[in-house]
Amino acid sequence: MTAPRVKLDIDATRERLSALGMVHAVGALENLLSDAVRTDMPAHVFLDRLLDAERSGREERRISTMLKTAKIPAGQTLENFDFAFQPAIERSRIETLATGAWIRNAEVVLMQGPPGVGKSHLLCGLGIRAIQLGFSVQYFRFDELLTALKTDAHLPPARLKSRKYMSSSLLLVDEMGYDPMSREEASLFFRLVSYRYGRGAMMITTNKSIRDWTELLAGDEVLATAILDRLLHRSHVLNIKGRSYRLRDLEDALKG
Repeated sequence: MTAPRVKLDIDATRERLSALGMVHAVGALENLLSDAVRTDMPAHVFLDRLLDAERSGREERRISTMLKTAKIPAGQTLENFDFAFQPAIERSRIETLATGAWIRNAEVVLMQGPPGVGKSHLLCGLGIRAIQLGFSVQYFRFDELLTALKTDAHLPPARLKSRKYMSSSLLLVDEMGYDPMSREEASLFFRLVSYRYGRGAMMITTNKSIRDWTELLAGDEVLATAILDRLLHRSHVLNIKGRSYRLRDLEDALKG
């Protein structure tokens, strides 16, 4: 015969937990208390489980909030990246980057290669992992970043420091290289790179090889050299070559 479920008066406990801001513990309290009474759980084990419920709930909320504010496109994670389709990408290098050590050291990851080979997917996946590790992250497509830089061009350095493209631990810059920059845009990009150098990590995806950056940066060889000098000083360069995921999906659809 099954023992009757123990009914507990826990309203006062809920109120105290709520007053302390422990909303996740409030939600877990009843089930945990019932389990504790039924299994004769030691008090310290019950307390550990209640605190774990609060900690896990807060961590889930933190990640959810930071993903929204980071504006990383949804659905592109390291877990659903198809490494088998793109053997040119060394999985071990991506797993090393996923530890976040390079972010702590304010280093740069530069991923270059033709369209469709998975650069943006990896950038988003590594950005999500960085958030899970506790880093502040901000995502920009390169055209969006240039718009923000030009909007803020008149601001003094003291106010620029508070902008997310300056203050985030990791700045994600996607799809750089489709259009050449004007001299003003190249100068503003140099200001960004110079400020973040040694202060914050960056990850950039581009369809341009390093030798083409002078053309990309308004044809200014001196400026291109100065920018690359800072980006490549402490960097991880990934040259990705292979088939396009989008063309593969199109081929599969046509076959179907």
